[in-house]
Amino acid sequence: MKIAILSALAVMGIAQGQVYTPPTGGGKPAQSTTPSDTTTKTPAKEPAASPLGQEIPMLDPSAETITVGGVAIPLGDNRLLKARFEKYLSQPPESDEAATRYRASIAEILATISPFRKEGPNLYTAFKLLPGASAYPGDANLCMSLAESIYMAMLAKSDVNGLNKLNLTMEEEKQAIIRTGDWKARHEQDKALVAANATNGAKPGNKSAQTPGSGINSLMYTDTLKRIAEIELLKKTNIARTEAQTLKTKAQYQVSMVQWFVQRRYEHVLMAARFYNQIWKDGDATLRVDKNSDVAKLFSESVGVSPTVASLDSLSNEAIREAGKYIEAFDLMLTRDELHSASQRLMEAYALGEYLAPVATLPLEKKRRVLEYVRDLHELYGTLQARDYTKTKELADKLKKAAKDFPSSKVDSAIAGYTLASDLAIEEAKAHMLAKENDKAAEKIKAATEIWPTNPNLVEFRKLIKGASGLVVIRNDFDRLLSEGNFREIAKRQYEIAPAIQGDATREDAFKQIMGNLVKIEAALGKANEFSKVGQNYAAWEQLAELREQFPDDPKLGRELELLAPKVADFTKALDKARNFENRTPKQTGSALSWYLKARNIHPQSKLAADGYKRLVQEILPADDSSPTAEAGTTKN
Repeated sequence: MKIAILSALAVMGIAQGQVYTPPTGGGKPAQSTTPSDTTTKTPAKEPAASPLGQEIPMLDPSAETITVGGVAIPLGDNRLLKARFEKYLSQPPESDEAATRYRASIAEILATISPFRKEGPNLYTAFKLLPGASAYPGDANLCMSLAESIYMAMLAKSDVNGLNKLNLTMEEEKQAIIRTGDWKARHEQDKALVAANATNGAKPGNKSAQTPGSGINSLMYTDTLKRIAEIELLKKTNIARTEAQTLKTKAQYQVSMVQWFVQRRYEHVLMAARFYNQIWKDGDATLRVDKNSDVAKLFSESVGVSPTVASLDSLSNEAIREAGKYIEAFDLMLTRDELHSASQRLMEAYALGEYLAPVATLPLEKKRRVLEYVRDLHELYGTLQARDYTKTKELADKLKKAAKDFPSSKVDSAIAGYTLASDLAIEEAKAHMLAKENDKAAEKIKAATEIWPTNPNLVEFRKLIKGASGLVVIRNDFDRLLSEGNFREIAKRQYEIAPAIQGDATREDAFKQIMGNLVKIEAALGKANEFSKVGQNYAAWEQLAELREQFPDDPKLGRELELLAPKVADFTKALDKARNFENRTPKQTGSALSWYLKARNIHPQSKLAADGYKRLVQEILPADDSSPTAEAGTTKN
């Protein structure tokens, strides 16, 4: 077991020093003075401070609120509004027959319920027109919702009228009971007492004629007073119920009005307001909303008053007028190629009254011009945020040609400032590289990349560092292959490795030793191949076997020997037997000598067999090798 272990260690020692033997001292190949890490560090998550100070503001073409008559109406999520606006710009105008008929129905309803109608407002006729208007898809069935609100209000009003009639009937009953009770209290007397008083000379009408069971002292009179109190209580209960029912119905109706106003359905607000004035004619038009609600704050914080039905009506009319004015301004600016301002006016018109006729019937050709401009504008903002100033410059030039009023000063200044800062950082990085200040160069190139990631000059800088980084990679590969003992791969890549290690004495010595030994191995393989071609397999094997002892780790040499092994098995077996007998303790010289002779009989030109034979003869006959006897014996054998 110990012999096997020692043999294995010996083989490992030979393997470490065959094709390449490290220099004495056990030192590894000297590392290159050029750092292996030529890549820049990963940019930090925190954005670097702008070299020009504050970043340019990313102006949004829409606003969060729009003010009408001093009231700021919320527009909701800007991103959602922008998406809806772009969808609107891609849609055909709502000018077909159904849309025209729908708008005519809305106008007819408003005219029928208008207080300026010659015959006066007609609530029921206008109410009958609502279901027909709700059939149009663009109405979103809001006219039917308005009709349901009116119907519920009328039912509630009928209930209130019934309670009022009930109170009137109870009042009549109360008055009748009071009249009867008053008459009885004044005139009801006991006849026997009246006759007795007359006999005694008492005056007629003397209260002493009343008995405890008649007049105001009767149980009937007491019951009359109780009934009067009950009637008063029922009346007050019905009045309170009437007021609560009215307030509740008004509040429910007003909720729909406020909702439609916030949704910018101003025509429905106008219809609801006019129906409201015809349903309730008590003059109470105050909106029943929570004082802390957003709707109440829209009015209280803007105009400082509580909202009313009349204020909703007025603001809706004002919004309709403003939307029309926005469209007029849009048309004028579009004819002058002022696309930037025109797109803003159309955005404001859409945000204020997307369901109104001037906005909904705008021709598609006009909207498409705005759509192309808005898309390029949004892409411009995106390229600025992404710091792609090459694309930003292209878009800015395109927008300048499309819109005479495009505000390009901020964009141009940003492009000029950031591109200059990035170029200067690259030039500083080049200077640091020439001064072999690699860390400073990496910092500058990192700054240039953060300022302008798509800077074309970065490609030129990358080419400059590509050569240096390539040499470092090749050197690292050479050291790795050397440590792995993969000398064949080193020979395969000799033409790229040789320039990379030039000037490094340790690596050059290792490379020369490896290449010299591999040339020797290849020459032996070529010679063995020639022997095999002429049928001299024993000579071919012996040629490689001697080299195998010197280079046991070469895979190509081992593979060739494995291919020849079956063809020379008898010869190798004789040599192995001879060596085993020779190396035994005690040595069996005779047996070893006979096997060497047998190997010579198989391959007479065998140098290995001849050397073994001579070695054993020297031990048996330690005479002068030049004696005739020895030479004769050798020749004879």
